[in-house]
Amino acid sequence: MLTINFDRLKLREGHMVLDLGCGFGRHAFEALRRGARVVACDVALPELQNVRSTYAAMVEVGELEATAPAFVSAGDATRLPFQDDTFDRIIASEVLEHIHNDEEALQELFRVLKPEGILAVTVPAYFPERICWALSEEYHAPVEIGGHVRIYKKRELEMKIHAAGLEPVGYHRAHALHSPYWWLKCAVGTKNDQNRLVKTYLQFLTWDIVKQPALTRYAEKILQPVLGKSAIIYAQKAATA
Repeated sequence: MLTINFDRLKLREGHMVLDLGCGFGRHAFEALRRGARVVACDVALPELQNVRSTYAAMVEVGELEATAPAFVSAGDATRLPFQDDTFDRIIASEVLEHIHNDEEALQELFRVLKPEGILAVTVPAYFPERICWALSEEYHAPVEIGGHVRIYKKRELEMKIHAAGLEPVGYHRAHALHSPYWWLKCAVGTKNDQNRLVKTYLQFLTWDIVKQPALTRYAEKILQPVLGKSAIIYAQKAATA
Protein backbone atom coordinates (compact mmCIF):
# COMPACT_ATOMS: atom_id res chain seq x y z
CA MET A 1 0.00 0.00 0.00
CA LEU A 2 1.75 3.11 -1.27
CA THR A 3 1.09 6.64 -0.05
CA ILE A 4 3.46 8.40 -2.43
CA ASN A 5 2.52 8.84 -6.07
CA PHE A 6 5.74 7.88 -7.86
CA ASP A 7 4.69 9.65 -11.05
CA ARG A 8 4.43 12.92 -9.11
CA LEU A 9 7.79 12.16 -7.52
CA LYS A 10 9.16 11.98 -11.09
CA LEU A 11 11.35 9.05 -10.16
CA ARG A 12 13.75 7.90 -12.87
CA GLU A 13 15.89 4.80 -13.25
CA GLY A 14 19.26 5.34 -11.59
CA HIS A 15 18.06 8.01 -9.16
CA MET A 16 19.51 7.86 -5.65
CA VAL A 17 16.56 7.68 -3.23
CA LEU A 18 16.36 8.10 0.54
CA ASP A 19 13.36 6.49 2.23
CA LEU A 20 13.48 8.23 5.62
CA GLY A 21 11.53 6.57 8.41
CA CYS A 22 11.17 3.61 6.07
CA GLY A 23 9.33 1.35 8.53
CA PHE A 24 9.00 -1.99 6.78
CA GLY A 25 10.14 -0.49 3.48
CA ARG A 26 7.06 -0.32 1.26
CA HIS A 27 8.25 2.81 -0.59
CA ALA A 28 11.85 1.61 -0.73
CA PHE A 29 10.78 -1.62 -2.43
CA GLU A 30 8.71 0.23 -5.04
CA ALA A 31 11.61 2.58 -5.79
CA LEU A 32 13.86 -0.45 -6.30
CA ARG A 33 11.34 -2.04 -8.67
CA ARG A 34 11.51 1.16 -10.71
CA GLY A 35 15.29 0.95 -11.06
CA ALA A 36 16.39 3.43 -8.40
CA ARG A 37 19.29 3.11 -5.98
CA VAL A 38 17.77 3.11 -2.52
CA VAL A 39 18.80 3.78 1.07
CA ALA A 40 16.14 2.77 3.59
CA CYS A 41 16.79 4.75 6.77
CA ASP A 42 15.12 4.43 10.16
CA VAL A 43 15.95 5.01 13.81
CA ALA A 44 14.42 1.61 14.72
CA LEU A 45 16.78 -1.32 14.14
CA PRO A 46 14.08 -4.06 14.01
CA GLU A 47 12.47 -2.35 11.03
CA LEU A 48 15.81 -2.18 9.24
CA GLN A 49 16.37 -5.88 9.87
CA ASN A 50 12.98 -6.61 8.30
CA VAL A 51 13.82 -4.43 5.29
CA ARG A 52 17.10 -6.25 4.82
CA SER A 53 15.27 -9.60 5.00
CA THR A 54 12.76 -8.44 2.38
CA TYR A 55 15.59 -7.32 0.10
CA ALA A 56 16.95 -10.88 0.31
CA ALA A 57 13.50 -12.36 -0.36
CA MET A 58 13.05 -10.14 -3.42
CA VAL A 59 16.38 -11.40 -4.78
CA GLU A 60 15.35 -15.00 -4.09
CA VAL A 61 12.11 -14.73 -6.08
CA GLY A 62 13.75 -12.82 -8.92
CA GLU A 63 12.28 -9.36 -8.25
CA LEU A 64 15.78 -7.93 -7.70
CA GLU A 65 19.24 -8.75 -8.94
CA ALA A 66 21.66 -9.89 -6.25
CA THR A 67 23.77 -6.83 -7.08
CA ALA A 68 20.84 -4.38 -6.79
CA PRO A 69 21.83 -1.11 -5.06
CA ALA A 70 19.61 -1.65 -2.00
CA PHE A 71 20.95 -0.43 1.34
CA VAL A 72 19.83 0.19 4.90
CA SER A 73 21.08 2.81 7.34
CA ALA A 74 20.27 3.67 10.94
CA GLY A 75 19.82 7.40 11.34
CA ASP A 76 18.21 10.27 13.23
CA ALA A 77 16.20 12.61 11.01
CA THR A 78 17.71 15.66 12.72
CA ARG A 79 21.30 14.41 12.23
CA LEU A 80 21.35 12.42 9.01
CA PRO A 81 24.52 10.37 8.37
CA PHE A 82 24.85 11.47 4.74
CA GLN A 83 26.87 14.08 2.86
CA ASP A 84 25.37 17.22 1.36
CA ASP A 85 23.58 16.84 -2.00
CA THR A 86 23.48 13.03 -1.90
CA PHE A 87 19.95 12.14 -3.02
CA ASP A 88 17.94 12.83 -6.18
CA ARG A 89 14.68 11.99 -4.43
CA ILE A 90 13.68 11.77 -0.75
CA ILE A 91 10.57 10.18 0.75
CA ALA A 92 9.62 11.02 4.33
CA SER A 93 6.34 9.18 4.88
CA GLU A 94 4.53 9.59 8.23
CA VAL A 95 7.73 10.81 9.92
CA LEU A 96 7.55 14.50 10.78
CA GLU A 97 4.54 14.18 13.08
CA HIS A 98 6.72 12.06 15.41
CA ILE A 99 9.63 14.53 15.60
CA HIS A 100 9.64 17.33 18.17
CA ASN A 101 12.09 19.46 16.16
CA ASP A 102 10.50 19.01 12.76
CA GLU A 103 12.08 22.19 11.40
CA GLU A 104 15.57 20.82 12.07
CA ALA A 105 14.60 17.58 10.31
CA LEU A 106 13.42 19.54 7.25
CA GLN A 107 16.70 21.45 7.19
CA GLU A 108 18.56 18.13 7.16
CA LEU A 109 16.40 16.86 4.31
CA PHE A 110 17.20 20.04 2.37
CA ARG A 111 20.92 19.53 3.05
CA VAL A 112 21.14 15.97 1.72
CA LEU A 113 18.84 16.59 -1.28
CA LYS A 114 20.55 17.44 -4.56
CA PRO A 115 19.79 20.71 -6.36
CA GLU A 116 16.61 20.22 -8.42
CA GLY A 117 15.85 17.14 -6.31
CA ILE A 118 12.32 16.40 -5.13
CA LEU A 119 11.14 15.66 -1.60
CA ALA A 120 7.82 13.91 -0.86
CA VAL A 121 6.51 14.39 2.68
CA THR A 122 3.41 12.66 4.03
CA VAL A 123 1.73 13.40 7.35
CA PRO A 124 -1.69 12.58 8.82
CA ALA A 125 -4.26 14.97 7.35
CA TYR A 126 -5.75 17.52 9.76
CA PHE A 127 -9.44 16.55 9.92
CA PRO A 128 -9.13 12.75 10.29
CA GLU A 129 -6.23 13.18 12.72
CA ARG A 130 -8.14 15.68 14.87
CA ILE A 131 -10.93 13.14 15.32
CA CYS A 132 -8.43 10.47 16.37
CA TRP A 133 -6.92 12.79 18.98
CA ALA A 134 -10.38 13.69 20.30
CA LEU A 135 -11.42 10.04 20.62
CA SER A 136 -8.34 8.68 22.38
CA GLU A 137 -5.37 9.95 24.36
CA GLU A 138 -3.75 6.54 23.80
CA TYR A 139 -3.41 7.37 20.11
CA HIS A 140 -0.87 10.19 20.47
CA ALA A 141 1.95 11.50 22.63
CA PRO A 142 2.62 11.81 25.50
CA VAL A 143 0.54 8.75 26.44
CA GLU A 144 1.74 6.85 23.37
CA ILE A 145 5.54 6.81 23.62
CA GLY A 146 6.95 7.78 20.24
CA GLY A 147 3.46 8.76 19.06
CA HIS A 148 2.31 11.79 17.14
CA VAL A 149 3.35 15.07 18.77
CA ARG A 150 1.39 17.48 16.54
CA ILE A 151 -1.39 17.79 13.99
CA TYR A 152 -0.45 19.63 10.80
CA LYS A 153 -2.59 21.95 8.76
CA LYS A 154 -1.63 21.98 5.09
CA ARG A 155 -0.59 25.64 5.10
CA GLU A 156 1.54 25.20 8.23
CA LEU A 157 3.51 22.32 6.71
CA GLU A 158 3.96 24.14 3.41
CA MET A 159 5.36 27.15 5.26
CA LYS A 160 7.83 24.99 7.20
CA ILE A 161 8.95 23.28 4.00
CA HIS A 162 9.39 26.65 2.32
CA ALA A 163 11.33 28.01 5.32
CA ALA A 164 13.74 25.06 4.99
CA GLY A 165 14.57 26.21 1.44
CA LEU A 166 12.26 24.00 -0.61
CA GLU A 167 9.42 25.04 -2.89
CA PRO A 168 6.13 23.10 -2.56
CA VAL A 169 5.06 21.98 -6.04
CA GLY A 170 2.22 19.49 -5.48
CA TYR A 171 -0.33 18.16 -3.02
CA HIS A 172 -2.88 15.37 -2.70
CA ARG A 173 -4.54 13.13 -0.12
CA ALA A 174 -4.54 9.33 0.20
CA HIS A 175 -6.18 6.43 2.06
CA ALA A 176 -9.69 7.82 2.64
CA LEU A 177 -11.03 4.36 3.49
CA HIS A 178 -8.48 4.07 6.29
CA SER A 179 -9.78 6.99 8.34
CA PRO A 180 -12.89 5.16 9.66
CA TYR A 181 -10.67 2.24 10.69
CA TRP A 182 -8.56 4.50 12.89
CA TRP A 183 -11.64 6.20 14.31
CA LEU A 184 -12.95 2.77 15.30
CA LYS A 185 -9.59 1.87 16.85
CA CYS A 186 -9.53 5.07 18.88
CA ALA A 187 -13.14 4.64 19.98
CA VAL A 188 -12.71 1.08 21.34
CA GLY A 189 -9.06 1.36 22.42
CA THR A 190 -6.02 1.53 20.18
CA LYS A 191 -4.68 -1.78 21.50
CA ASN A 192 -8.04 -3.57 21.27
CA ASP A 193 -7.39 -5.48 18.06
CA GLN A 194 -9.92 -8.19 18.98
CA ASN A 195 -12.93 -5.91 18.78
CA ARG A 196 -15.38 -7.35 16.25
CA LEU A 197 -15.90 -4.12 14.32
CA VAL A 198 -12.17 -3.42 14.17
CA LYS A 199 -11.41 -6.95 12.93
CA THR A 200 -14.16 -6.79 10.31
CA TYR A 201 -13.02 -3.42 8.97
CA LEU A 202 -9.41 -4.61 8.86
CA GLN A 203 -10.48 -7.62 6.81
CA PHE A 204 -12.26 -5.25 4.43
CA LEU A 205 -9.16 -3.05 4.08
CA THR A 206 -6.94 -6.08 3.46
CA TRP A 207 -9.34 -7.33 0.78
CA ASP A 208 -9.45 -3.88 -0.79
CA ILE A 209 -5.64 -3.55 -0.89
CA VAL A 210 -5.23 -6.99 -2.48
CA LYS A 211 -8.15 -6.91 -4.94
CA GLN A 212 -8.42 -3.15 -5.65
CA PRO A 213 -11.99 -3.38 -7.01
CA ALA A 214 -13.18 -0.55 -9.23
CA LEU A 215 -16.03 0.41 -6.89
CA THR A 216 -13.84 1.09 -3.85
CA ARG A 217 -11.18 2.80 -6.01
CA TYR A 218 -13.87 5.18 -7.25
CA ALA A 219 -15.30 5.71 -3.75
CA GLU A 220 -11.87 6.48 -2.33
CA LYS A 221 -11.14 8.95 -5.12
CA ILE A 222 -14.37 10.82 -4.33
CA LEU A 223 -13.73 10.79 -0.57
CA GLN A 224 -10.03 11.74 -0.63
CA PRO A 225 -10.45 15.54 -0.31
CA VAL A 226 -12.33 15.15 2.99
CA LEU A 227 -11.44 11.78 4.48
CA GLY A 228 -7.97 11.09 3.06
CA LYS A 229 -5.94 9.91 6.07
CA SER A 230 -2.60 11.06 4.66
CA ALA A 231 -1.68 14.46 3.23
CA ILE A 232 1.19 14.41 0.74
CA ILE A 233 3.25 17.44 -0.25
CA TYR A 234 5.91 17.39 -2.99
CA ALA A 235 8.64 20.03 -2.85
CA GLN A 236 11.68 20.82 -5.00
CA LYS A 237 15.11 22.19 -4.21
CA ALA A 238 16.25 25.04 -6.43
CA ALA A 239 18.94 24.41 -9.02
CA THR A 240 21.17 27.09 -7.43
CA ALA A 241 20.75 25.90 -3.83
